[in-house]
Amino acid sequence: MHRFYIVRVHLIGWCMMLLASIMPAYAGEVPPVAAEAKGVSDWHYGGFVDLSYTINFNFPENHLWRSRTTVRRHNELAPNMAVVYVRKDLSAESHWGMELGLQGGYDSKDFAFLKGEKEVAGADTLRHVHRANVSYLAPLGKGLTVTAGLFNSLIGYESLYARDNSNYTRSWIADNTPYMMFGAKASYPVSDEFTATLFAINSYYHLAHPNNQPSYGVQGAWKPTSRFTLTETFYAGPDQTDADLKFWRTYLSSTAEWKGEEVSVALSYDIGTENIAGRLGDPRAFVMGGALFTRWNVSGPWSLAVRPEFYWDRNGRWTGNEQFVKAITSTVEYKLALAKTTTLFRLEHRFDESTGAGGGFFNGGDVSPGVPGLTAGQQLFLLSLILSFDS
Repeated sequence: MHRFYIVRVHLIGWCMMLLASIMPAYAGEVPPVAAEAKGVSDWHYGGFVDLSYTINFNFPENHLWRSRTTVRRHNELAPNMAVVYVRKDLSAESHWGMELGLQGGYDSKDFAFLKGEKEVAGADTLRHVHRANVSYLAPLGKGLTVTAGLFNSLIGYESLYARDNSNYTRSWIADNTPYMMFGAKASYPVSDEFTATLFAINSYYHLAHPNNQPSYGVQGAWKPTSRFTLTETFYAGPDQTDADLKFWRTYLSSTAEWKGEEVSVALSYDIGTENIAGRLGDPRAFVMGGALFTRWNVSGPWSLAVRPEFYWDRNGRWTGNEQFVKAITSTVEYKLALAKTTTLFRLEHRFDESTGAGGGFFNGGDVSPGVPGLTAGQQLFLLSLILSFDS
């Protein structure tokens, strides 16, 4: 494995020294809570299988969803994800934790790098790692939590895993931001309402290797009530071969979430920019997107979710194509829980419209041999089945 892909000691030390200099006024995520009932184990294990059949009414001959990395295979049965994991939670009795898991399926193939980017050595194997990290809850102030390894991304609202989201297909902002991060993070609850996090990672996408320089970021999470949370995450780092500061990528992700007993609503807005090295005049690329996530537990096992969204990739830097996308997704879910198993059945309809110089979705038939035709609109109807076991 390339030496750059290993978390170096000086990155962790950098986080620790910076935190120490500003504590207790700053730091990261809310530390895990101790087990509620005495005798409950900190150890958990499980897994899930995620299958879908998506009807794409454009009927593209290559069966693919253009400019996307998840739920890409259409008009065929798609094993999108399978995961097995083991996890140990932090607790008052045991101040260390860990996560380790393996994954496979179509959704694990291209989620960790942009198209055309140089990949880390062994990327074809490493993409099968679900998570792999260790954490420690230090008895400093209100509790400083330090995590190193491969962990869930601090950018964005939705997960790589459909079972953790209200809709089955992911939003455009989710599919073009990191689902995972490789490096180190340190978090501290500044108060009962505010938590801060610092992180140092190998790159925007953890399986990309544009250069040998790390990237950095900070997150603040404000929770003034038990139902409302406002989260801001800022990222900055070199994500091109030329690591000069003027080519650094900066990215800001904002989410406001309200969770009720039956209804939850979240609004996400992202904006990113960087100068593109190697192009005439080093043009500045911009990307911007937003999504409104709504979910309503109608009755018992039945839920509805609706997500309108937009995404603008002015220079094609994130999606690979210059385009402006509008989409709306509607999902009906039936949840069957039995003992330690959960089965989710989802019916979903989705309409996307992509315009701009490079916009469009694959259409049936080629305009010339090997060159798929494009059309501005795409309509999907899918059925999914997610089987989970968690202990």
